[in-house]
Amino acid sequence: MELRQLRYFVAIVDHGSLSRAARVLHVAQPALTQQVQQLEDELGARLLHRSAQGVLATDAGKTFYEHAQAILKQVGDARSAVAQVAGRPAGTVALGIPQSVSAALALPLLTAVRKRYPEITLQLTEELSGTLIDQLKSGRINLAVLFDDGQLNAFATVPLVEEEMRFITRADSQFAPAGKTISLAKAARIPLILPGLQHGVRPRIEKLVQAQGLALASVIDINSVAILKSALLADLGATILPPAPLLPEIGQGQLTSLRISGAEVSRTISLCSSRNIPLTTGAEAVQKLVLEVTNGLCGDGQWPGARSLCA
Repeated sequence: MELRQLRYFVAIVDHGSLSRAARVLHVAQPALTQQVQQLEDELGARLLHRSAQGVLATDAGKTFYEHAQAILKQVGDARSAVAQVAGRPAGTVALGIPQSVSAALALPLLTAVRKRYPEITLQLTEELSGTLIDQLKSGRINLAVLFDDGQLNAFATVPLVEEEMRFITRADSQFAPAGKTISLAKAARIPLILPGLQHGVRPRIEKLVQAQGLALASVIDINSVAILKSALLADLGATILPPAPLLPEIGQGQLTSLRISGAEVSRTISLCSSRNIPLTTGAEAVQKLVLEVTNGLCGDGQWPGARSLCA
C-alpha cells in the first residue's frame, strides 16, 4: 500500500468521480483506476461503487476513507514539523470544537491565529463531542475542545473553563417560572429541549438529575443549535444549556436565562490532544493561543457564565 494510492482514493471519494479526480491529480484515468484496483485487491474488499451518476464509497470504502484521511493528515503533519524546526510555526492545524462552544470561541480564535501566526492555516471542525473524540483518536484533527466528563484519560488535557448552565426559555414562555431562579427539581418536570446523549451537555444534565433522585419528565432530542433555538422560540419547551450559543436571542430579549438553584449545574471544558501523536510546532502554537484567547474572553466578560481555568 502506497501513500499515492491513499491520495488517489481520497480524491475520488471527495470528487465523486474518477474523471474529475484524475484531472485534479493530473493522472491519467486508466492509471488511477489501476491503482484503486490494486488497493482493493490488497485489502480484499470493494471500496468504490461505480454508476452512471458517479462514484460512491461502499461501506468498506467509507471505513477506509476515514483511516486514509488520518494517515495523510499525519504524514502532512510530520513534514510540517520537520520544516518548522528552524522557522516560525506554519502549516495546517485542525481543531475540533463543539457547537455550544464555537459561538464564544471560534471567531476570536480565528482572528488571533490570523494576526499572530499568518503562516498557520486553522481548520475548525464543528461537531458533536462523540465525533470529535473519534477524530482526535484517529489523528484526523490535532486538537479538540471537549467536555471533561471524567472519560478523557486517553488524551493529554488542559482545563479551559468552568461553564455555568442555565434554564432558558422564550421570554413569554408558558414554562417560565415566576421568580429569578428555578430549582433543578422544578426544571426536571418541565418539557426540556436538549442535545442527544452523544453531546457533552446531555450526560452532565442526566447525571445531575439522577444525583438528586429525580428524572426528566419529557425530553425533545435536538442536536442542532439552530433547530434548538427555533424550538425554544416556538415554545415547545425549555432547555438547560450554557448561555453562550444563545446570546444573540437572550440579548434581544427573545429568550430568558435563569440560574438553577440547589445544585451546581456547570461543566468543565478542556483542550485535548493525543497522547500518541506528537503535536506539530504549529499545533503547539495554536494550543497556547487557545489558552490565551480563552483567558481573555473570560476576563473581559465576553464568554458569559464561564470562569477561566487557564489563568
